[in-house]
Amino acid sequence: MNQANEMDIDVTLVKRLITVQFPQWADHLIQPVESAGTDNMIYRLGKDMAVRLPRVEWAIGQVEKEQQWLPKLAPHISLSIPLPLVMGMPAEGYPWRWSVYRWLEGENATIGRIDDPRQAATALAQFVASLQRIDPTGGPAPGSHNSGRGVPLSMRDVSVRKAIADLNNVIDPDLATAAWEASLQAPVWQGPAVWLHGDLHPGNLLVEQGRLSAVIDFGTLGVGDPSCDMMVAWTFLSTESRKLFRAALSVDDATWARGRGWALSFGLIALAYYLNTNPLLAAISRRAIDEVLSEHLNGE
Repeated sequence: MNQANEMDIDVTLVKRLITVQFPQWADHLIQPVESAGTDNMIYRLGKDMAVRLPRVEWAIGQVEKEQQWLPKLAPHISLSIPLPLVMGMPAEGYPWRWSVYRWLEGENATIGRIDDPRQAATALAQFVASLQRIDPTGGPAPGSHNSGRGVPLSMRDVSVRKAIADLNNVIDPDLATAAWEASLQAPVWQGPAVWLHGDLHPGNLLVEQGRLSAVIDFGTLGVGDPSCDMMVAWTFLSTESRKLFRAALSVDDATWARGRGWALSFGLIALAYYLNTNPLLAAISRRAIDEVLSEHLNGE
């Protein structure tokens, strides 16, 4: 089910856009791709390309950002990431820029089975570490273009408390508030900003032949507090593999505590927004909440 502010996009529109702007691909089959994502619509173009179009106004800045930065980041990153081939222009009644990417093989991690959770944890740690090692000079600071991913955690306080209130009958609000306030006690990041994916959860991970193979959807890409990308420890990993992930990254206590707060804030805000409209993202969000609250109850 679409939110009221989402653009109407279908195969017919994508076909017209491709035919007019990139006629060399006009005879390629166009098929919609199922995705938990909420900012963009994705269509497979032939066998080895994908078309990605923003469907909400807040996502339109992602196109040029990904066009600019992903080709520069890709050679330094340990997992496969999407590579833009061309950028499309507004046309045919569609008001925004859009992209054609190389197609990445694999199943979304929401349905693809990981054979070895330890491999996945190690691969994710290597991905995060490789991203953080890249020179952040000139990279986009957190802002509206990436939903503020990488800002100080306290800047999410109002949104998190509103989400807890909205979910009053869905979760334990007192427990959620206590866990959130515990994460706010962690010292703020004083080091240099680093590159962040900003949205590491199963919907943005690909699995091929049982192994984690790629990270997709860099719409929340930016430079900021590294704790933001720790959220994957609770959105995707198990208790055991979470420990391996942390050890592989040598994460300090403060960054880990803020990362737990990022996972909780992501889960609460997304669950409140998508509870009745996006069952897959709601399930991902609920898992993150449950993992964090379980740790809080156990004093971890």
